[in-house]
Amino acid sequence: MHAYCNFAKIIYLTTMQDQLSLFDGQLIRYIWDEEKYFFSIVDIISILTESNTPRRYWSDLKHKLQAEGSELYDKIVQLKITAADGKKYLTDMADTEQVFRIIQSVPSKKAEPFKLWLAQLGRQRLEQMQDPEQSIEMAVRDYRRLGYSEEWINQRIKTIEIRKALTDDNWRKNLAIRLSPSSAQ
Repeated sequence: MHAYCNFAKIIYLTTMQDQLSLFDGQLIRYIWDEEKYFFSIVDIISILTESNTPRRYWSDLKHKLQAEGSELYDKIVQLKITAADGKKYLTDMADTEQVFRIIQSVPSKKAEPFKLWLAQLGRQRLEQMQDPEQSIEMAVRDYRRLGYSEEWINQRIKTIEIRKALTDDNWRKNLAIRLSPSSAQ
């Protein structure tokens, strides 16, 4: 279902790497899956409601949406993402379309600024797809922000390049074997 993508951000695989972004000084955890972003719903609820118990708010909202017959709950996925304690836990995640529906369900003065932030994030991703070097530059900035040494960052980028080359090479070989006349026998 999910093929290799930049920087090994593959959902449900051991190489999954989540990302952080800031909105209004608060962190939002998200993952890019080649096709779309998935955002931590609890992080979004925390920002929109300024609640001390965003998990509880989300739980109550889920029940309300289910009772109303909303299809939103059926489209929520659980993905493993890093929590504040550094461990990975299954977390309710929503794609951008579902996030907009959640925003509509939560009365908040931060709704419009949050929508603009999502649009900016989408624009950045489109620009990265046009120029993949921007993805590398962003990764380097993120690693620096997280406190990794220049040596570690350079090694990480080289490792990613090697893994991608090996993966691409293996895909080509496997495809060639499958398409070869001798494999049809």
